Amino acid sequence: MNEIMKEEVASMRFFRWMYCRTFQIVLRIALPFLPYRVPRIVDSCQDLDNVLLSEKIGSVLIVTDEGVRRNGLTWPVEMVLRKCHIAYGVYDRTRPNPTVDNVEEALAMYKKLGCEGIIAVGGGSSMDCAKVLGARVAYPNKTIGQMKGILRVLRRLPVLVAVPTTAGTGSEVTLAAVITEPEKCHKYALMSFPLIPKYAVLDPALTYSLPPHLTATTGMDALTHAVEAYIGRSTTRETRRLALDAVRLIFANIETAYADGRNERARKNMLQAAYMAGIAFSKSYVGYIHAIAHSLGGQYGVPHGLANAVTMPYVLEAYGDCTDKKLYRLGVAAGVCSESDGYEAGAKKFIAAIRELNRKMNIPEHIEEIRREDVPVMALHAQKEANPLYPVPRIMCRKELAGLYYEIAGGYDEG
Repeated sequence: MNEIMKEEVASMRFFRWMYCRTFQIVLRIALPFLPYRVPRIVDSCQDLDNVLLSEKIGSVLIVTDEGVRRNGLTWPVEMVLRKCHIAYGVYDRTRPNPTVDNVEEALAMYKKLGCEGIIAVGGGSSMDCAKVLGARVAYPNKTIGQMKGILRVLRRLPVLVAVPTTAGTGSEVTLAAVITEPEKCHKYALMSFPLIPKYAVLDPALTYSLPPHLTATTGMDALTHAVEAYIGRSTTRETRRLALDAVRLIFANIETAYADGRNERARKNMLQAAYMAGIAFSKSYVGYIHAIAHSLGGQYGVPHGLANAVTMPYVLEAYGDCTDKKLYRLGVAAGVCSESDGYEAGAKKFIAAIRELNRKMNIPEHIEEIRREDVPVMALHAQKEANPLYPVPRIMCRKELAGLYYEIAGGYDEG
C-alpha cells in the first residue's frame, strides 16, 4: 500500500510540474504581444505643473501615509497643485501593507471631492493603494477581490501619477498592486496593464529624509526584483540587461545611501536601479522570495522590503545548482566575484554578499514573528501564489516551502 501511495504522490507532483511549466511557456510566448508600457518620466515635482495642466485635471486625490505627510514630502506636490489652481484632497491613512479598507476609505474621499486624477506619494504601499483605488473607480460595481489575479482590470484608470519617496519597490513602473485582507491574514495581487502609472516622478530630493533602515530594506527590495527577474525562466535580452544594470547600481550605491541619506548621486542611482528592476520583474516576474514575503506580510504585517531582504539568501540557496550560472553572472555584475570564479563558487559568493549587505545595514538574519503553527497555511498561500504563475528556476512543493519558513524563523524542529 505504501508503494502505491508513493507512486500516486510522484504522479501528482509530475502533473503539477507539467501544468506549471506549460502555463509558463504559454505566458512567455504571449509576453511580447501584451500591451506593456512604461510611464513617462518626470525629473522633479516642480515639473508636474505642465503634466497636470496638459491632462486638464480639475481635482486630484493625493494618496500617501501619515509618516510621509508628517515629514512634509507631500508638500512639493501640494505647492504645484496650488500654483495650478487644482483642487485636491489628501488620504494619508495608508498602512504599510495596504488593506481593502484603505482603498474603500480613499474611494469615498475621491468621490466626495469629485476627483479626476490620483497622485501617489510614498513607497510601494501608497502606490499599491492608489492603483487599486483607480481600479475601483474604473469598476465601481466590482469588489477588489473580484479583480485580483491576472488581467482582470481592462478599463482605463483615472490619470495616475506615482511619486516615489523610496528607492526600492519599483511600483511606479509595475502592473501589480498587492492588497491585504487583515481578517484573513492574507495578501493577494492585482496584475493588469492599466495599473501601470501614466507618469513617474523620480526626484532624489524626496528620498533624502528616508531613515537608514527604510533605505536599506527598500533597496534590498529592489535587489530582490532584479535577482528574481534575472534567474527566472521568462527572461528576455532586455530584462536581463536591466536586471544586471540594477544589481550593479545597487551594490555600488546602497551602502552610501544608507550611511549618507543626502548623497544626491547615491539617491539618484538607487531610484534609477529601482525603476530598472521594476521594469525587469514586471516583464519577467518574480519567484518564491516574493511569494514567501507576501505571506509574511499578510500574516504578521512584516514590511515587504524587510521580508524580501531576510528571505532572499535562504531561497537562493534552496534553488541549488540550477541557478549557479545566473547567480555567478549577477555576482560579476555586483563586483563580488570575478569572471575567473567557477559558477558554483561565484553563486556562493553572491549569496554571501547579500547576507553581508544585510548585516552591514542591520537587517536581521531571521524573522522571529514566525510561529510554527502558522507555517502550513503560509506555505500553502506561497505555493498558490507562485504556482503556476511565477517562472521559478525550480518548482518546490509545499513541504519544501514549509522548510524554508523554519529556516527563516531561525530553526524549528520540523518533526
